[in-house]
Amino acid sequence: MPRELVMGLDIGTTSVKACVFNLHGELIAEAEDMNAFHYPQQGWVEQDPAAIERSAVLAVREAVRKADIGKDELIALGFSAAMHSLVAVDEQVKPLSPALIWADGRSAAQADWMTAQAKSDIYARTGTPIHPMTPFMKLLWMKETGFEPYRNAAYFMSVKEYLIYSWFGERMIDYSMASATGLFNPSSLTWDRELLDMTGITEAQLSELVPPTTVLHGLSADIAAQTGIQGDVPFVIGAADGQLANLGIGAILPGEVAVSVGTSGAIRQLTSHIKVSETQETFCYSFTKDTAIIGGPTNNGGIALQWLKDLLQDRGSFTEFLKAAEQVEPGSEGLLFLPYLNGERAPIWNQRAKGNFYGIAMTHQKEHFVRAVLEGITFNLYQIGKALESIAGEPEKIYVNGGLSRSIVWLQMMADVFGADIYVSENHHSAAWGAAWTALVATGKARSFEEIKQNIPMGEAVKPNPENSKRYKHVYEQYEKTVKAVTGLF
Repeated sequence: MPRELVMGLDIGTTSVKACVFNLHGELIAEAEDMNAFHYPQQGWVEQDPAAIERSAVLAVREAVRKADIGKDELIALGFSAAMHSLVAVDEQVKPLSPALIWADGRSAAQADWMTAQAKSDIYARTGTPIHPMTPFMKLLWMKETGFEPYRNAAYFMSVKEYLIYSWFGERMIDYSMASATGLFNPSSLTWDRELLDMTGITEAQLSELVPPTTVLHGLSADIAAQTGIQGDVPFVIGAADGQLANLGIGAILPGEVAVSVGTSGAIRQLTSHIKVSETQETFCYSFTKDTAIIGGPTNNGGIALQWLKDLLQDRGSFTEFLKAAEQVEPGSEGLLFLPYLNGERAPIWNQRAKGNFYGIAMTHQKEHFVRAVLEGITFNLYQIGKALESIAGEPEKIYVNGGLSRSIVWLQMMADVFGADIYVSENHHSAAWGAAWTALVATGKARSFEEIKQNIPMGEAVKPNPENSKRYKHVYEQYEKTVKAVTGLF
């Protein structure tokens, strides 16, 4: 009897992952192809959209091979993607510019000006904070600097839209990816004409807005041949990785919070209403026409640990590197780390922020720095979580996903800092499973998004250590004071 399999294709910043699941969320096979970064100037971060599209082809082909997918066994494929990328393209949708990704900070001056002029009004309308991460700010920079690809562009799109056009010849964008541009009104599910006028572009230069369950038709015969997927397999547009990570981990009910930490990180909660914070510390992005996601993103997740590993010229595995933290008590013997190596989004929203170690002593060794960086990442997430709590209420259940969720050291730290049980899926690919499940809902193979809760293989909850939690409350107070003292200097 043939198997029923579904694939989630997660177009991330660091890599493209293709994951094959059975209908119960059990991982059958996975394949990953890495993405390169380009740094032409300090604060500029670019990627090649055509190279990422090729990575997607390779990842899908390898996943099909590993899963040994037979004829008619793959019943659907769904897309997930990182937010905030922007590519200028010509009439034939050929890239005129590289992809400016979320970490690109070249529009800091435009963000500063906009913050001073109309931050509250725009934030209230779009749910998207004013920050260089957004395509809104990137377009303003392009316009004001006379960026040649901007002047010659027929269209503007994200990397996900570019891939979809390359495979299907359609210019479409789902609500969540549109919401992350900063040019979208989540209340009316339309492009904001006033903001488009500010950037000097028209609605015709942006893609058609569609719900996440939209089925794509007409897969290129060339792509079908390269990937090994039959052209009649339903492809579903899906959503952004944040919304789908919440869905894929099961954090979809009130009081259920998802924390994702890969290269970057975020803490999020689904809601049935558009909610923005008075302090403008959080985002609110659409998912479906009836649901949105609120939360806060950090630029500095696993990338901070990778920086430290490279700096120390550590040649061991990442798992061995993190285990060094077990040799040190909570609080790292007074060593604090502010993880703003890559600028920062939530909670301080300052692209000019820089990382800091505070309290360095002669007794501190490698293991102290490893633990301090882990703690700094976790404290930053906790601080974002407190801002989220102020508008969404106290979390009742915390789910964790992303690459760092494979570290037992960090999961215990999360439980201790948050003072709560931490739940982790066994497949570690929540965004991909969320994309796959969306494809199942779109094709009628699943009855609802909520039904996914019965189809997530969960491990045992990680429980907080009461003594460590008590210690971390004190250390976090010191961290918060240090953040307030230092952020005024950026």
